[in-house]
Amino acid sequence: MAIDFRNMNTVWASIATETLKCLGLTSVVICPGSRSTPLAVAFAQQSPDIEAISILDERSAAFFALGQAKATGRPTVVVCTSGTAGANFYPAVIEAKESRIPLLLLTTDRPPELRDCHSGQTIDQLRLYGNYPNWQTELAIPSINIEMLAYLRQIMIHAWERSQTPVPGPVHLNVPFRDPLAPIPNLETLDAVSLDLLQSQFDPEDFFSHITTHSLTPPLFHPFSPPFQEWLKSHRGIIIAGVAQPQRPQEYCSAIAHLSKTLKFPVLAEGLSPVRNFADLNPYLISTYDLILRNQELAKQLAPDVVIQIGEIPTSKDLRHWLTSTQARRWIIDPSDQNLDPLHGRTTHLRMSIEELGRWDHKDMGGQTLSASSYLQLWCTAEAKVRATVDETLGTIEELFEGKVAWLLSQTLPPKTPIFIANSMPVRDVEFFWKPSHSQVQPFFNRGANGIDGTLSTALGIAHRQQSSVMLTGDLALLHDTNGFLMRNKFVGHLTIVLINNNGGGIFEMLPISKFDPPFEEFFATPQDINFAQLCVTYGIEHELITSWEQLCSKLNPLPTQGIRLLELQTNRKADAKWRKENLGKFSVGLA
Repeated sequence: MAIDFRNMNTVWASIATETLKCLGLTSVVICPGSRSTPLAVAFAQQSPDIEAISILDERSAAFFALGQAKATGRPTVVVCTSGTAGANFYPAVIEAKESRIPLLLLTTDRPPELRDCHSGQTIDQLRLYGNYPNWQTELAIPSINIEMLAYLRQIMIHAWERSQTPVPGPVHLNVPFRDPLAPIPNLETLDAVSLDLLQSQFDPEDFFSHITTHSLTPPLFHPFSPPFQEWLKSHRGIIIAGVAQPQRPQEYCSAIAHLSKTLKFPVLAEGLSPVRNFADLNPYLISTYDLILRNQELAKQLAPDVVIQIGEIPTSKDLRHWLTSTQARRWIIDPSDQNLDPLHGRTTHLRMSIEELGRWDHKDMGGQTLSASSYLQLWCTAEAKVRATVDETLGTIEELFEGKVAWLLSQTLPPKTPIFIANSMPVRDVEFFWKPSHSQVQPFFNRGANGIDGTLSTALGIAHRQQSSVMLTGDLALLHDTNGFLMRNKFVGHLTIVLINNNGGGIFEMLPISKFDPPFEEFFATPQDINFAQLCVTYGIEHELITSWEQLCSKLNPLPTQGIRLLELQTNRKADAKWRKENLGKFSVGLA
């Protein structure tokens, strides 16, 4: 536990980094720059306890840190210099806020006397991210007064805690430094004497002794006991397992299964939930709800009177329209303080986790043993028939159809593989076609703000030092973040990128604007005509063009253990959109 006493800035920076190490920080992403020198040096000196990763592009760096925080459940720190550097963190800050991911941003800055006077590389960095951070402040100018060092220690502790409780999210600390920025010995007589005195009196063991790495447990909100009696009385209830990336997926899925089997409610499981990949836990799993509800007559028969929503609502527009039209009583189970009802229904938020609810003993639910209702049987029968039709239909498709990629991934990936699913069409195809299994595959995604920025960098952050991972993406989402490849020489582990290259934005083909061309192709589909094989050569990334389903499956299991690999499937954007429009509504025909 060494404090660097060479000058005032080195003391300040090493106190900050040592505090974070004591709290449990294991990873920091550092973008190059001058003003951030004291922090960069201090974090580098914490190796190997804290892994310091240098990433050139600040936007990419912040999304890489976001990916790491998703994978580990712990805050990741990201550091940058002054000026516009910090502004490039903004998209990741928004995503961290909206998807509740702990992130600690340290933007270094010039001191107050060098602001508003055109001193160079200086902008107003206070409240740089508006209202998105859980908490934000500017640190004091470095000082070697022991009381000020204690202030710094406690500020870092508070920032660490606020990134995780009561709801995880980003925290922004603006950190000003005066010269000297490099770790050169202080030659000013008074400061040198003060540093010597501080060093002789400073006891690091005592100074950091109260800091622990104990897990922070967000408070549970119990405004009233869960309304078990009302749920037990219902014979037309459903559970919606929404968008979720829990740190302990098996416990999460077991809790949902426990509730489902106790109440005899079907579980409508979003593809971006681990529930579909723990199918052995739940006999009442419904994966084809989007396709089932396209049958209007059947949708009316399936109207519920009780809806229990776990976490955020699924992507499916058909499900959302159905919930709005039925106006069922709805409970949302989620420990956050956020409003998770974009439908503005008859909704009550239960501020607790599904894991906490799953620990309730059976006697708390009235001690009753319920039998399966005809309503539950109707759901299960529809699921069995539609699932079989989907599997048979996709199994016979020989051409490279986009939707079949998600279906094959669900059956092919090695157990527990982390997979990052890009926004736009990939998340829809996963919801439509991802087949339930016992694979325990871990889905990850950026569905907080639903943007395509930072796609590659987030996936690399998830895969870094984790199990060999996969990313499913379209061409535009990948191209929007190709600077993520710049971290290839720092990346430890393996990422396979499954690229669906339809030369444009396939999601727009599903919208009414697709009928208006011009301007559709130029301003919405925006084809880029990129040769991905040549792009991969530029970055030193392995590339392979996939021309058959057999070839794709052979590359997905087993996965390599090192490096970055891109598997490209070239598909026909318009033909695939036409197939979806013509076929998605047919799978449930004749079931009512």
